[in-house]
Amino acid sequence: MSDETRVEWRDWGPAAFAEADERDRPVLLSLSATWCEGCHEMDAITYAEPRIAANVNEGFVPVRVDVDRHPRVRERYNMGGFPTTAFLAPDGTLLTGAGYLDIDGMRQVLESVREMWADKGRDAGRVPRALDADLPPRGELTDEIESHLAGQLEVKYDAKHAGWGTDAKFPLPRTVEFALKRDRNRALRTLDAVRDHLTDDVDGGFFRYAGTRDWGDVAYEKPLDTNAAVTRAFANAFLYTGDEAYLDPALDAVGFLTDDLWTGYGVGGSLGPGLGRAYYAAPAADRADLDEPRRDLTVFAGGNALAADALLAVAAYTDDGGAREYADRILDGLERDLIDAESGAVTHYRGSDDAGEADLLEDAARVVGAYVRAAGVRGEGADVARAVADRAIDRLHVDGSFVDGPRSGPGLLDRSFRPLDANVEMATALLDLAALTGEDRYREIARETAEAFAGATERLGVQVAAYGSLVGRLRRDATVIAVGAEPGSDLHRAAWRVADHEKVVAPNAHEADAPAPRTVPEGTAVVLAGDGASDPAETPAELMDRVGDALS
Repeated sequence: MSDETRVEWRDWGPAAFAEADERDRPVLLSLSATWCEGCHEMDAITYAEPRIAANVNEGFVPVRVDVDRHPRVRERYNMGGFPTTAFLAPDGTLLTGAGYLDIDGMRQVLESVREMWADKGRDAGRVPRALDADLPPRGELTDEIESHLAGQLEVKYDAKHAGWGTDAKFPLPRTVEFALKRDRNRALRTLDAVRDHLTDDVDGGFFRYAGTRDWGDVAYEKPLDTNAAVTRAFANAFLYTGDEAYLDPALDAVGFLTDDLWTGYGVGGSLGPGLGRAYYAAPAADRADLDEPRRDLTVFAGGNALAADALLAVAAYTDDGGAREYADRILDGLERDLIDAESGAVTHYRGSDDAGEADLLEDAARVVGAYVRAAGVRGEGADVARAVADRAIDRLHVDGSFVDGPRSGPGLLDRSFRPLDANVEMATALLDLAALTGEDRYREIARETAEAFAGATERLGVQVAAYGSLVGRLRRDATVIAVGAEPGSDLHRAAWRVADHEKVVAPNAHEADAPAPRTVPEGTAVVLAGDGASDPAETPAELMDRVGDALS
């Protein structure tokens, strides 16, 4: 029994479902997170109420799952946020569920589930629609896909308050990045709103979301994934504008990542997951009255990879030595403790006394993306990217698209789930890897993956606008700047400052083992766009001219 609640929580696993089957009881699944204020509140109030706890312990098999450590469970049973309170049959099928429940709400739901179980029993369980046997609707990649998503930027845009949607406002960094090339004014206005409302002016970094249309009711939580992705979006905005109004929040967030979220131990000083420092339900002025914010120092592969990618982007655009140093340390730690560079296996997390499962799609996608970026910035990393990509293709690419992880485990984990956002992230990373290495097999997998979702284009909204970026790049081919010089040279630095965040930079292209047609004369740079190649440029100014000619 937990000291904080009165509920006798079981761990997620076969034993809990076997117990539910033997006792003929539903499973009460609590999806929680270290950084989740509402989760801790439910523990302290709802689950601490003696009669509620007694009813749960007697009539159900209660299972507690940390959503950061078990993302496949999260995706199958999430009821729209955390905490999630889901009720399952012993075979893992879903009976019903809700979000946060106070004492009265929990009492009513428990009684309702008891009545459902008495009336229908196990037949009441259902498989969520996203896990049914149907594959995503395939289709042809056309220009209309990118155009549709670009149109959604306008249709769903909040002209009064900026951002997209009319309810809660999330930063949507990948949507912002899609818009930077296609609807820049709306992208920048949205970043202005994020800077004004979701930036932590005290310690740096970004809060998770705002609960109202006008960016009010801020959720004072600063997860690693959010901070890494939003930092990259601000850095990319600076790339296009040169405006320090977008660089400064990115640099402040770098400070937050490398200070408040830096573990200093574990995986070689890599970043912790979720929240390094969570400010919840209190504005900055009230923080002195709070207890020490909750920190989770577990090291997660995907979040660390995303952070390394963001830090390398900042370093490439600004020559920021601190961002580069910490990115290097993150990648070194990943290779030592979470990535098997020989087999390409990526372990989801490693804590002080346990480790997560391997071969999760989101982890692999982010690792490939980070190491492609590292190869472009540092000149090293392509081999790791290849190994992880090859394993993901072999184990997770099934019937034309990627499943989210191994198709095994208790509950509904044996059901295939093909998340569009993670498929887009992996396909984009593979497209970048193909552009960097000249290996077309990665591009073909990226194309096949994109085609797997093309038949559902009309149903796609701004939240998955990155799919439009992927399709557009597949239609036009990725822009590659092959630099016949080592990383850090003037030509290499100039290549990274070309105002196109979707480009791929390939240094050391003068070396004999550089992939054709990316081999260029030493001391020059060539712009490869589609089937064409520019004349060699010998100076940064000439390179900018070549870029303009190639993309005009």
